Amino acid sequence: MKIAVVGLGYVGLSNAVLLAQHHRVVALDVDALRVAAVNRRECPIEDAEMQQFLAQKPLDLQATTDAALAYRGARFVVVATPTNYDSVTNQFDTRTVEQVLGDVRQANPQAVIVIKSTIPVGFVDRMRQRFQTDAILFSPEFLREGRALYDNLYPSRIVVGGSCAQAQEFATLLRQGAATDTAEIVLTGPAEAEAVKLFANTYLAMRVAFFNELDSYALARGLDSRQIINAVGLDPRIGQHYNNPSFGYGGYCLPKDTRQLLANYSDVPQNLIAAIVDANRTRKDFLAEAILAKAPNVVGVYRLVMKSGSDNFRQSSVQGIMKRIKAKGVRVIVYEPSYPEPSFFGSEVVDDLTRFKASADVIVANRHAAELADVAGKLFTRDLFGTD
Repeated sequence: MKIAVVGLGYVGLSNAVLLAQHHRVVALDVDALRVAAVNRRECPIEDAEMQQFLAQKPLDLQATTDAALAYRGARFVVVATPTNYDSVTNQFDTRTVEQVLGDVRQANPQAVIVIKSTIPVGFVDRMRQRFQTDAILFSPEFLREGRALYDNLYPSRIVVGGSCAQAQEFATLLRQGAATDTAEIVLTGPAEAEAVKLFANTYLAMRVAFFNELDSYALARGLDSRQIINAVGLDPRIGQHYNNPSFGYGGYCLPKDTRQLLANYSDVPQNLIAAIVDANRTRKDFLAEAILAKAPNVVGVYRLVMKSGSDNFRQSSVQGIMKRIKAKGVRVIVYEPSYPEPSFFGSEVVDDLTRFKASADVIVANRHAAELADVAGKLFTRDLFGTD
């Protein structure tokens, strides 16, 4: 079976690799350098399992910038293009997805289109009406950056919004590529699948926000946050997981998905969803003030990436801390080995760790690192458990 995958980011590439174990996959991307890297079996993003599979596994995978080549003869077309949140319209920007839908319907009207990009509730129903076809499905992703292929190999569940034979067929393909056959397949309506994605990520954001606000209280009152969190988590209904304080929930998914869900509540009464969005802003305000209270002349930001094993820092929470500190006139420098430019939004990028440590009065790190042990007296972090 031929399958086309559009987009070679975390979602697209992990799905392409997964499916290419058993089927012919042609992956389409506008970035010629990324396409060339995949064809050389080099992973263009930081992900240990994807690097291993590309280098060592016999995958039937070809990457291309030629849309006609990708779409021709494909049974399924998996769409994994970016849907950034547009703060003006209070909606995901779905233009790239809509463009792909139109192109596929013209080039290969027999193909079943599976959207993996995150979309608003009701999007598939609107697209089905617009393109006069039921062969458009939505299958949400539940991936961690840096572990995207792992999470596809060992899925917590496989959800496909379609409630039809085509949805079952695609779900079977995902399970076939997985390293385990224990994941439950859940077939829903398209809008229900869209809601699953947004509510799942908003729940995770809520949990992050809860433990961050607990930590803010402890910090403000001089209490031991770790002791409180440990004891709270001993309740089995709460658990000792996903409870490590941070600078706020960030990354590509949680901020935009929470705001999109809030927008979907425009005519439905709610309090909690808005509070989750607001809590993230409040946390950054609080921590920025705590850093400024140390009266630093220079604040060093250690790593822009969200977590270890990732090279992605889109909307990382520390950027919000940076903006608040710089707004008060304090100089900020950055140590980020994965960033190739000499400055990041007006802040100097220092590529020498020794000079970085010496130059900063306070070093801000979302997560601990062994290489900061010698500057523990300068370090500001809320990482209590050493986990992501």
